[in-house]
Amino acid sequence: MPTITYIDHDGTERPIEAKNGETVMETAIKNSVPGIDADCGGACACATCHVYVDEAYMEKVGQPEEMEQSMLDFAENVQANSRLSCQIQVSDELDGLRVTTPESQH
Repeated sequence: MPTITYIDHDGTERPIEAKNGETVMETAIKNSVPGIDADCGGACACATCHVYVDEAYMEKVGQPEEMEQSMLDFAENVQANSRLSCQIQVSDELDGLRVTTPESQH
């Protein structure tokens, strides 16, 4: 199982084993990771699962598609490595992925 490390905006790290096929958001919600609200439940209809992807994994997770980019327009403090965690599907290739939550999702 791949391990994803969720990092709070204050630096607290939470390494969690994730199931292939789930999303980074689903894994966070199932494990009560703070800072990922996921108000829309993963439908890419909000931006409350916004994360910053570690630069080393940007190529592996790919660029946001048009719908995701539109939702990121509603997020605060968007950066070049911003993604919605509901749009990142877990796979063995993402083992070691590190994502940081912003200070606020609203």
